[in-house]
Amino acid sequence: MKQNLVALVGTGTIAQGIALTLARNALDVIIYDENRAALDSALDGMSFSIDREIEKWGMTENEKRAALSRIATTTVKADLAQASVFFESKGEELEEKRDLMKKLDMISDDEALLIMTTTTISVTEVSKVLRNPERLIGLHFLHPVYKVPVVEVVKGHLTSTATVETTRKLLNELDRQYIEVFEYPGYVTTRVILPLLNEAMHVLMEGLASAEDIDKAIRLGFDLSMGPLALADFIGLDTLLGWMESLFHELGEAKYRPCPLLRRHVREQKLGMKTLEGFFKYDKDGKKVSP
Repeated sequence: MKQNLVALVGTGTIAQGIALTLARNALDVIIYDENRAALDSALDGMSFSIDREIEKWGMTENEKRAALSRIATTTVKADLAQASVFFESKGEELEEKRDLMKKLDMISDDEALLIMTTTTISVTEVSKVLRNPERLIGLHFLHPVYKVPVVEVVKGHLTSTATVETTRKLLNELDRQYIEVFEYPGYVTTRVILPLLNEAMHVLMEGLASAEDIDKAIRLGFDLSMGPLALADFIGLDTLLGWMESLFHELGEAKYRPCPLLRRHVREQKLGMKTLEGFFKYDKDGKKVSP
């Protein structure tokens, strides 16, 4: 087992952010996906993210080369076996998470740390299929991962104290602040932010104000860096819909019932920045286009 090697399953936005955060903190990362095109796309996405940081003087070309040099990719699951930490950032449903974590459990060393990224999926339910359920823990990252300094640490009922301590040490190495939360649907950040975003969508649907003015009022009125509708586009409207449906199903509270306007946008594949149109329109660099 190589102490400096981290295995990562997943190629999406959160997975890319995790990989960059690890690599920028001098850890070697190997990303697995069965689809070579998805891996190549993830590398392109990380390169693009760093280029945007370089434009803002947040990184240098030398730092970009150093970070990307620590990131390898593979379509062979066995190549992950020597890692000391395994991140899963791919499963969208409980059964998919279980299947992925079970496979990682089987190929990893018994002392390796198993981490699943989660917003609404139970760590305890996933851990039931593992040989060593005590070494599974959940982390909830906010996007963009390499910029947002806070992480939610989710301990399952079977997660050991040693696993929690190892996770704390890793997050300290990554210069991340963390809060430990009880295992409950949505945890803290998702439960608090979703009703705000949902209500902003209702206000827009009811015609009280334009999307631009709604965001302007909330952003300036409450000293936020981004308005709720722009934030929804940033997260991805399909992702938000999935979170809301999950919480509404689990908790039965009307504040999590997805706004009809959100459902309409998702049906029309207006998913936010990822499709260049949501509540606002965007150019290929992710910058808002004036109406």
